[in-house]
Amino acid sequence: MAITTRALGHTDTDVTILGYGAMELGGLRRGPELTDEDAGRLLNAVLDGGINLIDTSPDYGRSEELIGTHLAHRRDEFFLASKCGCPIEPPADTPPPYPHDYSQANVRADVEQSLRRLRTDRLDLVQVHMSPSRATLEENRTVEMLKELQAEGKVRFIGMSGILPNLPDHLSMNVFDAFQIPYSAVQRDHENLITEAADKGTGTLIRGGAARGAASQEKNWTVGPLAQQPGVGQRNWETSGIEDLIDQAGIDKQEFILRFTLSHPGLSTTIVGTANPAHLAGNIAIAEKGPLPSDLYEEAKKRLPTG
Repeated sequence: MAITTRALGHTDTDVTILGYGAMELGGLRRGPELTDEDAGRLLNAVLDGGINLIDTSPDYGRSEELIGTHLAHRRDEFFLASKCGCPIEPPADTPPPYPHDYSQANVRADVEQSLRRLRTDRLDLVQVHMSPSRATLEENRTVEMLKELQAEGKVRFIGMSGILPNLPDHLSMNVFDAFQIPYSAVQRDHENLITEAADKGTGTLIRGGAARGAASQEKNWTVGPLAQQPGVGQRNWETSGIEDLIDQAGIDKQEFILRFTLSHPGLSTTIVGTANPAHLAGNIAIAEKGPLPSDLYEEAKKRLPTG
């Protein structure tokens, strides 16, 4: 089997509905400590497993460097997305998220640094990180710099990693080729905004589509979706009666959560990160099954809270 692909909005690119998020390659602040050799095996397994989109960021520690070291020779096999607005030198002894800088000078510095680290001559997508307000973007002329980098051939498409309350303003600007938006069965706040983005012809990269594994036996809700208050996801799950439904369907929790995300008709891809090769293989196997059966998906949406 192979992972289904979908068009990334009005770009000229088809992406696999499962993408790889490289945050956990960043080291102890972002994930487990990996040897260079283990990181190389994992990254090559991503491409060998059929995934054709990798999402990273200057914020993710050594992630960009590791991708450059191990995948530069396979650069034409995947769509490469990174971020901007990130500090060039992260504050010492400060846990993320760090204060961001959307000035033109810093946006250019981010992109130039990413190109060097990733050992490439172009970034397929650069996303403004951390969902700044429209006023901040306009004050800093952030989009103008991204368009300048586009004209230079260093950036193919520009995007926004956006969340409420600023995402509706980002959509109304009509300047972004793609949006990265949080969404899963236990975090449905942005569900209609994903539809709106897709209806505008933009690509949608969904993050948190596996709810960070929160419902798994291994994590048992000790973590939860990003950009969501602690405990909300677990409460959404436990009060919905969804477990009875998926038990009847013979689907385990993790498969259900990922396939629920894949069922959103406005989704281009969902970015799932892991540093564990077994988890990667499991995610690929689930993605190969594709969306949930339509009747199960519709019944699940009736039960799961939207906010």
